[in-house]
Amino acid sequence: MNATTAGATAPDQGRIVLLTTSHRVAPGLLSWPAWQALRTADRVVCADGAHPQLPYLREAGIRVEETAPTAEELVDDCAGGRTAVVVATGEGDPALTDGLARLVGSGRVPMPDLELLPASYDLPGARLLDLVQVMDRIRLECPWSSQRTHEGLAKYAIEEAYELVEAIEDGDRDELREELGDVLLQVVFHARIAEEDPDAPFSVDDVAGTIVDKLVHRHPHVFGDETADTPEEVRAHWLRTKAAEKQRTSVTEGVPLGQPGLALAAKLHSRVRTAGLDVPLPAGEGIGYDLLALAARAESEGTDPEAALRAAARTYRDAILAVEAAGG
Repeated sequence: MNATTAGATAPDQGRIVLLTTSHRVAPGLLSWPAWQALRTADRVVCADGAHPQLPYLREAGIRVEETAPTAEELVDDCAGGRTAVVVATGEGDPALTDGLARLVGSGRVPMPDLELLPASYDLPGARLLDLVQVMDRIRLECPWSSQRTHEGLAKYAIEEAYELVEAIEDGDRDELREELGDVLLQVVFHARIAEEDPDAPFSVDDVAGTIVDKLVHRHPHVFGDETADTPEEVRAHWLRTKAAEKQRTSVTEGVPLGQPGLALAAKLHSRVRTAGLDVPLPAGEGIGYDLLALAARAESEGTDPEAALRAAARTYRDAILAVEAAGG
């Protein structure tokens, strides 16, 4: 963005470039326009002597002054067509930018061209790096978080998952965003704890790398030479590659028995149906066997019995509230 004062007509007032960088991008990885501005500048200044970019700039032959000139000083320094580059600090140098804005607004000072030049950009997902850093500090400095274990946190993962499902069912976008963050926190927290294991440590990067490899391998129609034009073909690819990876001796392997009963029954029935096994539902008396049959029927018809029961229960809850509001 270039900005020149409306009242300034002097032709040789120079240029001030505010160079911004992202702390989420490795120092030294700057855009070509940024390097051009730095190499052709008459003066390069930075108020932060510990700025992570400074060693790389100096290694590249850029002379950087560790100083914080005022807006007036910088404007005067650019007179005669000179260019000054300000390597912005993490706070964005508000004193300087406010001062420049004040001079521009006065209309009494011939101003140089003012340019904001992003030297590095955040890629999608960059704020995940912030989360990892925050979690690392909390793990080290928080008396509660520093004592947590995988086992102690397990119940929170279940709670947060249910709260996420509730936000989805409520259709509340703000709540959905927050609950997704809470679930993500559980992943990052467990990965941070895992780094400390003396025998088999792993990090959040290992977790991410594992799921990336899995997704690529199970989507040969996206990342490989196979084709899939329908969801059914995609599912076939997924099941085929998953079976080759796991090499399980039973379709029941990998089905968590601790999940809610209806979901467990539906998952087992799905495994049986997908594998083409002929396993009749066990005969028995009582509500448990009745529910098992209902769950299997729902799964066969493409209905999630757990979600269906929750929806019915929510309708029941609303009816209760209505009766209570009417005074019983």
